[in-house]
Amino acid sequence: MLRVYSYKGCDSCRKALKWLRERDVEFENLAIRETPPNKEELEAMLGRYEGNLKKLFNVSGQDYRSLGLKDKLPDMTKQEVISLLSSNGNLIKRPFLIGEKIASVGFKPDVWDSLGF
Repeated sequence: MLRVYSYKGCDSCRKALKWLRERDVEFENLAIRETPPNKEELEAMLGRYEGNLKKLFNVSGQDYRSLGLKDKLPDMTKQEVISLLSSNGNLIKRPFLIGEKIASVGFKPDVWDSLGF
């Protein structure tokens, strides 16, 4: 089943959920703060972005800034990043869309159109 991790206060998340509903796409919506993606889902998403760890982060978020991740991220291992993200949904770029053959972070309608729903 397709999973969408979103935050209710996020305008992009609301637009993404509306986009999916308008296309009658079945999905499970999960609150990203309370239920962050698991390590396997994060690994799959990382593969989608060819190992670019920064692509998974909500770089404009307060948690990202307060933890000083801009400076720390280059020295972190993949395992450290995955562990951190799986424990703090505020750090993850949203919406976070993951399925058997689909993986994307953020919402851009043209990108989602190309995903093959």
